[in-house]
Amino acid sequence: MPLLRFLLLPFRAPLVLLLFAVATVMGNHWTVFQQQLLQSNGLDAPVFWTVEVLQALVVVVVCTMPDLLLRQISMLMASSRVFSLVVTLLLVITSGLYLLQLKLLADVLILASAVLLARLDLTRIRVVPSPQVMAFWMAVIVLAGIWLGHNLPIPLLMQPASVPI
Repeated sequence: MPLLRFLLLPFRAPLVLLLFAVATVMGNHWTVFQQQLLQSNGLDAPVFWTVEVLQALVVVVVCTMPDLLLRQISMLMASSRVFSLVVTLLLVITSGLYLLQLKLLADVLILASAVLLARLDLTRIRVVPSPQVMAFWMAVIVLAGIWLGHNLPIPLLMQPASVPI
């Protein structure tokens, strides 16, 4: 019976399918973006994909476990004023540098919105596992979608053959 409930989960919470579709589109979009970066900057493909996958995983973890993360950060910052200042400066500088590149911010906001909507839909149907389990399964869904999107044909590169006149 639990297997049947698990298989019916996408029909009971359709925003989980939306999360998979968004991840698939992101994977395809990043493949196109990778092609453009390889031609213009000479960036290595493994470095590009490592950064994009780490970005997606950070978004999933932050969106599925915000209470645990904020509790740990606040306990860490309460231990020392110097440490609090160092952590705050590090977060502000890192986020400021990250926000300077608005293309990346748009991808992060879209992915974060999809993860939060899927989580809200799961909460609506009362499927609330522990935050670690939720983060793991959301990461699996996002990474599977990115992998599928990466392996789909790229629409910009599939141009029709030229027809002689």
